[in-house]
Amino acid sequence: MTTTTETDSDDWRTYDEFAAGIDTYRLPSANLTGTVLDVTLDDGTNLLLSFGEHQVSWRAEGRIQESGATDPYDAVAVRDDVFFVNLPLESRERESLTLVYSATTRRAAAVRSRIAAEAVDGTPQVQQDFWAGVVGGGEATGAAPGPSRDLIGKRNIYRYSPEHLYEHVYISSRRYAWQCLQGVQRGHGDMDLSTVWKFDDGLYLFCFREFRIAVASVWLHDLGYQLRTTGIFLGLNGAGESEHSRAGGHIYPLGSVSYPDEQPV
Repeated sequence: MTTTTETDSDDWRTYDEFAAGIDTYRLPSANLTGTVLDVTLDDGTNLLLSFGEHQVSWRAEGRIQESGATDPYDAVAVRDDVFFVNLPLESRERESLTLVYSATTRRAAAVRSRIAAEAVDGTPQVQQDFWAGVVGGGEATGAAPGPSRDLIGKRNIYRYSPEHLYEHVYISSRRYAWQCLQGVQRGHGDMDLSTVWKFDDGLYLFCFREFRIAVASVWLHDLGYQLRTTGIFLGLNGAGESEHSRAGGHIYPLGSVSYPDEQPV
């Protein structure tokens, strides 16, 4: 029998401590060798990415300025035609770029996560920017990705490994609450800033930015038949250095509530 003890409230774990092994149940990586993506974001920014086996050559014009860089990437086929692609940037310090796209609808969503130079009280040190986009080469179909209130009131458990079990409660369009049920953070929890976008039927981009430590995350929840989630973290480890981590696992819905009159923000 496994005995789990509660973590002392003052013994707050660093990002690299709780992230170790959090990708155990992640879906397998996909190889995008030979894939070229020309993505136009909703503010006019253009991204051109050419994928090899382990690296991607890319450039950007617009709000994301990049004359040309080569970085590692990790891709997951969340569904047969939907890919979650993360660039844990080496060409830029303390930054990552995450892209979700559908080869069928040609819709895309992009998230840039950046660690600020200095911590400011009351503000998460890792900030995120969000864009909807379209993949070139054909006409986009279906609704564009965008902010969603669909998760408000839902309560789920996430199993990332035999040692990682977390509960999420989606409080409003701006915040979610979490607690660790099993793992090095057991007994810890908080309410942090979050953003939810609907990407497609049953697919939700869920991102959070923590107040207490310098860490943010990007997830794609498949709340359809799959009940799987794929994600990444960017944050400062215990040594104060920026670090990227992969994550993923299984989703177990616990239920939901609905508000009879006044609604959350």
